[in-house]
Amino acid sequence: MLVKVFLCGYTAPMKTPAPFSQRIISWYDLHGRKQLPWQQNKTPYKVWISEIMLQQTQVATVIPYFEKFISRFPSIEILAGAEQDEVLHHWTGLGYYARARNLHKAAQQIVALHQGSFPVDFEDVLSLPGIGRSTAGAVLSLSLGLNHPILDGNVKRVLARHGAIDGWPGKKLVENQLWQLTEALTPAKEIHKYNQAMMDIGATVCTRTKPNCAACPVAIDCKAQLSGRQLEYPGKKPKKVVPEKSAWLLVVEHENHVHLQKRPPSGIWGGLWCFPQFTNQAELEEYLSEHAFNIKHREDLVGFRHTFSHFHLDIQPVLVSVNKISDNQIMEQDSSVWYNLPHPPKVGLASATERILASLGSVLIKE
Repeated sequence: MLVKVFLCGYTAPMKTPAPFSQRIISWYDLHGRKQLPWQQNKTPYKVWISEIMLQQTQVATVIPYFEKFISRFPSIEILAGAEQDEVLHHWTGLGYYARARNLHKAAQQIVALHQGSFPVDFEDVLSLPGIGRSTAGAVLSLSLGLNHPILDGNVKRVLARHGAIDGWPGKKLVENQLWQLTEALTPAKEIHKYNQAMMDIGATVCTRTKPNCAACPVAIDCKAQLSGRQLEYPGKKPKKVVPEKSAWLLVVEHENHVHLQKRPPSGIWGGLWCFPQFTNQAELEEYLSEHAFNIKHREDLVGFRHTFSHFHLDIQPVLVSVNKISDNQIMEQDSSVWYNLPHPPKVGLASATERILASLGSVLIKE
């Protein structure tokens, strides 16, 4: 007689998962990104440029910019020796232009202090303009395999969810917790794979709004996943009212050339070429009156809103086509240029300037 025995209340022991870093590296071997342009014939210079471009910008957007940038500036020495205008020109459209200005300054510093070779000492890298702790660690670990942890936005999200770290990572206390965690989890070996995988998982698996936990190599012991609270981590930045400002931009046009002025090196659109800006229409009218332009056509172009990280700017462009220009009608000759619309020069343009220039095609007749 066959007797079936049922063991009530028995739970089979769960298999202990492999170490966190081992699972991450194994995932990288199968799924990690290995064909990105800066991963081919890898150098610290290429990785540095890519890491700076990838700040606040997605990979798909960065790739064509990176390829053109490296083609024009294939070495630190060439980048250091270039005019800032040309560097900004190759950055036009990526935004956050302080990144490009800092790249240029850092290249000049590397030439001056390190004979044009990207430094390998962590403190030397950290001293370069525009490079913080995570970026320094990323460049040295990804390009040279040196043992440095990273903590970019993607890594913060993975770790905050896995460890259920409460709070907004922008707060120093929370950021310090995440640094302690990334330091504890980062392995001594195959760190280039581990760090790249952590960034890849954050970008493609542990995404901000639709995390694919089924594809995550560390989901089995992820505290946020186990409690079904993935979207609660990392904590949200406290909301604040975003100020709104207005600006009038004057587009002075003469024979298919428009007048641009170079912005001061710091502040919004620092070092870029822009149309003369006024805080209100009365200021613009006063400027026109003072310069006594011989106006043949005036038109209010379509206004638009440009959003910075800390405020909205409502822009009203005003086109003024003039018959002739005398030298004393345009101020600050050394920081002004007549921009040739049919044959544009290679200078760094603010995104708002680019947008207005694009709109002029429907208003002006080019060669």
